[in-house]
Amino acid sequence: MKSKNRMRGKTILAYIVLIFLSFLCLFFFYILIVNATRSHADLQKGFSAIPGTYFLENLKNVANDGSFPMFKGILNSLIVSACSAALCTYFSALTAYGLYAYDFKAKKVAFTFIMAILVMPTQVTAMGFLRLITNMGMYDSLLPLIIPSIASPAVFYFMYSYLQSSLPLSLVEAARIDGSGEFRTFNQIVIPIMKPAIAVQAIFTFVSSWNNYFIPALVIQSKDKMTVPILIATLRGADYMNFDMGKIYMMITVAIVPIIIVYLLLSKYIIAGVTLGGVKE
Repeated sequence: MKSKNRMRGKTILAYIVLIFLSFLCLFFFYILIVNATRSHADLQKGFSAIPGTYFLENLKNVANDGSFPMFKGILNSLIVSACSAALCTYFSALTAYGLYAYDFKAKKVAFTFIMAILVMPTQVTAMGFLRLITNMGMYDSLLPLIIPSIASPAVFYFMYSYLQSSLPLSLVEAARIDGSGEFRTFNQIVIPIMKPAIAVQAIFTFVSSWNNYFIPALVIQSKDKMTVPILIATLRGADYMNFDMGKIYMMITVAIVPIIIVYLLLSKYIIAGVTLGGVKE
């Protein structure tokens, strides 16, 4: 009886902690939405937990601002983030599969080299990267924001670790004996097993690319090619004395909607796909 009461107490405590953490996560989203419904004058007065009546007006002001291409910026961010997530997850999984399933002399060297790139900050190579894309004629283009995502050491390491725990090499050998080609084996056997890992990294890569400000700020100059973070920064600094905080909060609110949609679409694969890696030797 005591053990049941103790387990019940632990369960109640766990629920209380989870509810508190959920409240902390959702509270800031609620405040963001509330601020998006208030006018600049109301925001100047201070904090308020009660929604205002300026939601549609703030949305209209952002959408109809001729100097602020909101929908074009969202489209640019969607293109960059979606393409980056697709390229990053596929080629990272392919690289991880190549190092996991094949034995060759430079295997350890290649793995160490990729891990060494992981500790190199982006800022260190920024000027060289900028000079390279300028010489290649890709300055002020979305391509430099997409193509480098093919090489992602962090995602590669995650995929490699997942393969070690979920993919028995006997399954790959059986596919080879049955006459399956290497790319067919990867695309039709390995990819379904890696679906949970791909879904997780697709979410992280999409969010990281969506929120990326440093590289787009270096590369993009034309306003019609700017991504959402740059547009928000320009909206804040366009006229320091006359900027509208309601428009800024509205733009941030609009900017997080695609991230929430992507998470909702992919989160089910994280849960449902766990059983796909259940093949054991």
